[in-house]
Amino acid sequence: MKLCRTCHKQLHYNNLWLRCQQHAMHSQIKMTERSGKCNILKFVKVLSFAFIFVILVIFVAATVRTLTFDVNAGLQLAPWEKTNNIAYDINQQQRGELLANFKDAIRIPTVSTSRTDQNTTALRDFNDLLRKAFPTVFSSHLVQHEVVANYSHLFWVPGSDLALVPYMLLAHIDVVPAEESDGWDAPPFSAKEIDGFIYGRGTIDNKQSVMGILQALEYLLIRGYSPQRGFFIGLGHDEEIQGLHGAMNIVKLLKKKGVQLAFVLDEGLAVLDGVITGLQGPAALIGISEKGHATVKLSVSMAPGHSSMPPWESSIGILAGAVKRLEDNPMPRLFGEGPERGTFEHLFGLPLKFVMSNMWLFSPLLGRVMERSPETNAFVRTTTAVTMFNAGVKTNVLPSQAEAYVNLRIHSSQLFSEMEMGDERVKMELMHGFDPLPISSYDETSFGFQIIKKTVLDQFPQVTVAPGICIGNTDSRHYTDLTKDIYRFAPTWFRPGDAQRFHGINERISKKNYEELVGFYFNLIQNCDIKDLPSPHSAVHEL
Repeated sequence: MKLCRTCHKQLHYNNLWLRCQQHAMHSQIKMTERSGKCNILKFVKVLSFAFIFVILVIFVAATVRTLTFDVNAGLQLAPWEKTNNIAYDINQQQRGELLANFKDAIRIPTVSTSRTDQNTTALRDFNDLLRKAFPTVFSSHLVQHEVVANYSHLFWVPGSDLALVPYMLLAHIDVVPAEESDGWDAPPFSAKEIDGFIYGRGTIDNKQSVMGILQALEYLLIRGYSPQRGFFIGLGHDEEIQGLHGAMNIVKLLKKKGVQLAFVLDEGLAVLDGVITGLQGPAALIGISEKGHATVKLSVSMAPGHSSMPPWESSIGILAGAVKRLEDNPMPRLFGEGPERGTFEHLFGLPLKFVMSNMWLFSPLLGRVMERSPETNAFVRTTTAVTMFNAGVKTNVLPSQAEAYVNLRIHSSQLFSEMEMGDERVKMELMHGFDPLPISSYDETSFGFQIIKKTVLDQFPQVTVAPGICIGNTDSRHYTDLTKDIYRFAPTWFRPGDAQRFHGINERISKKNYEELVGFYFNLIQNCDIKDLPSPHSAVHEL
């Protein structure tokens, strides 16, 4: 069939129109695709710029905080009022006597093994040593002394200004067990000298403070010193076994007398030299709190049976699984949420100051780094340690009871009540324990902290002083009803490896360091006679 010329033209125009339409549609689709791609690119660019802007803002904020952050803001005090402090000058004879007294103290094995096992004969011998070594302290009309719970000691030295609130110095007489066969370089109760160090149990925990405090008081009294601010000295005999008789009875006695204290200073932290990575120079850490402590018994009870017909899970298996989960799933990281934040903020200069002064940004990262080492992990979280596991009485009998004991050291931002086991079949029972101790003040108005800080810097001007947290516990925790400010520090110098000597083998102190301890307490007692702290001042002596 042939089309007429007119129809043929019409068909041609129709095809042409369709092609134009198709071309237009393709162009529109391409434009839409191109527009979509452009929009996506624009969105990615905006997102990238926003991300870069946020990072830049964070970096600028962190940099500004680093450059302007002053952990000592408000801690620069005016010059201390002029005092006629007696200088700590001792001659060779006195140096020989104080070292001989200290060695005699180390040689007496005042060991506390358990609450029912103490060397009471040694404790009586130690009482005799104190009276022999410090005759002026025990004969002075200024000093009132009483024995508490048979072996602990309480001294009271009244001040001439009754308006000044007294303070208290603490230390403990007892020590943990030690055997030469464990690998000591010298017998642990020999006080043997090796290369200028005195070796023996108690040299750094805590007879250096017991003897150092009384030796300082002995020297002050001999030189006619009479304090303006009264003070107590408390020497416990059972700190290593919770202080339930010594410290607690001293506290009861002080409560009956209505005593309130300006501050308490006990053992705890020390001067760390070369111990903290990245820190230039030694640091004196003054403990302002202690981690909590709890001993928990985990137990599983099931019907006993014969081993030839075991159930799918035994009491041992259930408890072992719970213990494994406990070790595989540590408590949450809490670094930066407790007083450890102040420690790290105070210690470091640039470049680490950029990180330490911006805990709001870097604390999660720091927590991850610190948890890799057992020593620093203790600052990051509540730690759990399975210390005992008991089950079974016979090889072919399924035990009805399986028990494990877990020791917890509770982070300052947590409470024991927050701990959970997570398995209903496992019974959790608190044997004994307590929550973290309150955090003591350490700002420019903190009398105790500033006095301790001044005394440290006067004697060791090269150190950095910072607040710290004790991961162990002391007798001072019993004194929380008598004061809101408890500090834990003695100027014992710890160098790399020395921390392992604490409750370990080869405990030792240098002769020079022990003399420094005596001087520290000698000056501290006199510095406490100041009536008020100097007012903050921006351009003068910094404590």
